[in-house]
Amino acid sequence: MLDAPKGLRLHIGLFGRRNVGKSSLLNALAAQSVSIVSDTPGTTTDPVEKTLEFAPLGPVVFLDTAGLDDEGELGTQRTERTLAVLPRTDMALVVTAENVWGHYEETIVSRLREQAIPFLVVMNKTESSVASKDRLPDAMRGLPMVRASAKTGEGLETIRRELVRLSPGESLHKAQLVADLLPEKGVVILVVPIDSGAPKGRLILPQVQTIRDALDGHKLCLVVTEGELGAAFACLKEPPALVVCDSQVVRRVALETPQSVPLTTFSILMARLKGDLPLLAAGAAAIGNLKPGDSVLMMEACSHHPQQDDIG
Repeated sequence: MLDAPKGLRLHIGLFGRRNVGKSSLLNALAAQSVSIVSDTPGTTTDPVEKTLEFAPLGPVVFLDTAGLDDEGELGTQRTERTLAVLPRTDMALVVTAENVWGHYEETIVSRLREQAIPFLVVMNKTESSVASKDRLPDAMRGLPMVRASAKTGEGLETIRRELVRLSPGESLHKAQLVADLLPEKGVVILVVPIDSGAPKGRLILPQVQTIRDALDGHKLCLVVTEGELGAAFACLKEPPALVVCDSQVVRRVALETPQSVPLTTFSILMARLKGDLPLLAAGAAAIGNLKPGDSVLMMEACSHHPQQDDIG
């Protein structure tokens, strides 16, 4: 529950042929065993995701993919899955070995350029290579490149520095979820329903994120259920600066919240953080223009199964 959602993490993809050491490189960068490593080509069959804190970038998702040169009918499917991760890739490591550069590397670099994804070429396995910059294939010259060894650790710090350089500037500056809406030492009341849809023994991620963001911003955070909202107002000497509630109790919370106190929901905070809130508000306002008989498309984005208390 303490993890940042994947949508708020930089996604870093590792691409290359089979057996060039993508999984070993990922394990070395993560400093832990993330992917299965084997000398047998094609060990990685589906993209493997690893979420972790990667200083100084912060929360990231590493995507270890199947080899671009995989063969056969299954190999084609694996390659398709590899390429399917490109739309959610923010940066890429193109991994090769021993000055190997050809069709597969050119193809992935071309795709990365087409989608404006910054990338770094990593020549891995230098501990067993006699390769040198003087012997680089012509097609590799001019590309951002690092010589590295997942086995000895050579080049790992350089890769980290290059990833920071390539990363979108805003990624190093965390967007605020709620803290910027509050005055200095401002109080926010978070109304969190505890029902059958709530995960046992913990809070859902948007609630945890809001609490953490308030604490990071040195704000005062009071967390209650909808049944204790009245008591929360009563115990405060002054009205809170903001009330945030779950969508399913917004009607009840609105009735109990003074008109002078701003009220919003966790969903709206997330929409503001991750989407275009003015555009979403304009879409909601369009509901007022509907006429009897108009068709409305309703879409549910939650991945969990419907539950009795689920507002969806």
